[in-house]
Amino acid sequence: MKTSSKKILVTGVAGFLGSHLAEKLTEMNHEVIGIDNMSGGYKDNIPKNIKFFDFDCCDLEKMKQVTRNVDVIYHCAATAHEGLSVFSPYHITKNNLLASVSVFTAAVCNKVKRIIFCSSMARYGNQKTPFTEDMKPNPVDPYAISKVAAENVLMNLCELNNIEWVIAVPHNIIGPRQKYDDPFRNVVSIMINRMLQSKAPIIYGDGEQKRCFSYIDDCISCLLPMLDQKDLNKQIINIGPDEEFVTINKISEICSNITGSNLKPIYRKDRPREVKHASCSANKARKLLNYKTKTNLYNGILETFNYIKNRGPKPFKYHINLEIKNDLTPDTWLEKEI
Repeated sequence: MKTSSKKILVTGVAGFLGSHLAEKLTEMNHEVIGIDNMSGGYKDNIPKNIKFFDFDCCDLEKMKQVTRNVDVIYHCAATAHEGLSVFSPYHITKNNLLASVSVFTAAVCNKVKRIIFCSSMARYGNQKTPFTEDMKPNPVDPYAISKVAAENVLMNLCELNNIEWVIAVPHNIIGPRQKYDDPFRNVVSIMINRMLQSKAPIIYGDGEQKRCFSYIDDCISCLLPMLDQKDLNKQIINIGPDEEFVTINKISEICSNITGSNLKPIYRKDRPREVKHASCSANKARKLLNYKTKTNLYNGILETFNYIKNRGPKPFKYHINLEIKNDLTPDTWLEKEI
C-alpha cells in the first residue's frame, strides 16, 4: 500500500537494523534523519541519501533538536548485549533505558505522531516457547529489564500525550552489515569471523540452547508497515520466524559447513542468566503484517558469511568495559580470548 511521504527519525542508523530500515524508507521517498553515536555500528552502513547526525540518544537537548517536525520515530538504537549486561549493568541500562527515555521525551515535546520501539525477545525470559505477545514480561537479566522498563515508559508517555506507539519484538537477526568484531554478541557473526581466521568456534555451556534466527530482510518487511498502518497502534508484535528452532551446536555445524572449517567447537562454562530455549510465535505478525519467512536459516547464514568474507575478517574489539569481574565472568571476556 502506497503511503504519503513522511519525515522519519531512525536512531541507531549506523547499526545493523537501523541502516537497512533507513535505506528502505528512503527508497519509499520518505525524508529520513538518522542518528548514531557510532559505538555499535560501521560508518559505511549509513545510507548516503539521509541526513545524518553523530548524536547520542542520552543527550536530551540534541534529541529535542533532531525530532523537530518529525512525524514518526523508529527507535532502533540499543546496546543489545544481553549476556554482557550481567557484568556491565550500568552501561547497558544507561544506553537502553535512559537513552530511550530521552528519545521518548523529545518526541512528546515535539508532538511526534507515532513511535515504533524495537524491543527484544529478552522481554519474555524463561517462559514456555514459543513466546506470545500476551505473555507477561519476565526479564531475567539487566538488558531485558532495561528493555521492558523502556516499553513501560513509552506506553505511559504516549497514553498521556496521545501519541501512537508500536512495540516490535525482533529476535536473533542475521545478515549483511551486522557488527562481527564484537566479542560480546551476535553468535553467528562471531563464529564466522573466528572460522575465517582459522579459529575454532566458542560455545558457552553444552550448546543445546535453542533459538530461531531472523534474516534482516524478513525483519524489515515487518517494520515498514508499522510506519502508518492504523490497526497497529498500541500493538506489541513479535517479528521474525518461528520455524527452524535450532541449537547453538547446529548453528556451529552450519557455519562450519559454509566456511569449510573443520575445527571442533571449544566449550566453556555457561554464562549466567542465559535463557535456555527462546523462540517467538509469528502468528500475530502473520495476521497483522502478512508475515512470511522468505529467507531460510542456511541462506541467511550464507549471506552473513559472504558479507564478512568480502569485507574481511577482523580482530575482535573489546569496546565495553567489564564493570563486574568475578568468578561468574566468562574467562573468554576476562582474558580477551575471543
